[in-house]
Amino acid sequence: MDGEAFREQVTDGMATELDRLGSEKLLIALTDADLEEETVLEAAATSEHAARTTFEQWAESADDEQAREVFADVAEQETDHYERVAAHLPDGFEPADGGPLHAHLRQQDDSIARAAGLVGRGLVSDRTHLQVISFFVNEGDTELSDLFRDLRSETADSLEAGLDLLDAFCEEDADWEAAAGVAEYTIQIAYDDYADALAGMGMDPKPIC
Repeated sequence: MDGEAFREQVTDGMATELDRLGSEKLLIALTDADLEEETVLEAAATSEHAARTTFEQWAESADDEQAREVFADVAEQETDHYERVAAHLPDGFEPADGGPLHAHLRQQDDSIARAAGLVGRGLVSDRTHLQVISFFVNEGDTELSDLFRDLRSETADSLEAGLDLLDAFCEEDADWEAAAGVAEYTIQIAYDDYADALAGMGMDPKPIC
């Protein structure tokens, strides 16, 4: 097993959940069906803020220097992402913190689990960013669609950093199996939160065939 095989295994294993997270219903769930530019930006900024807090905590508590440097870099990236999104919001905007996905990530306390969580979160964020890009493309807002294209690309880089950490730390099959469990559960938590939000609005997360 290596990082690329790991990504393929997790993506294949969670294909249904990731496909549904990548649907147009995602922004309905994230904004409580209030699909206005400001509410979409608020949801995105809140996500970036929660990620910054998570990765700052990981960087501060990591025992391994390589892991600490990766988490610090990702925290810095998420700080930058938050500031770039918040620049398009009113001055009084205050982001919320937490959420089920980040509550789960903050419970991880070893480098393999955290690297796996970074990968799982990256796979979820890729779908989220794509839907935000599509929203602003449909709105005809080139500036914001380009902004989120950049954020999506940079978040993909942090996913790759997580895979590199797994390559460095996973020495036997049991390590990869444990990592897969964390990454898949990270995606599952994001999916359950999405499905619960839709159910609360009387909507089915399953696609209409």
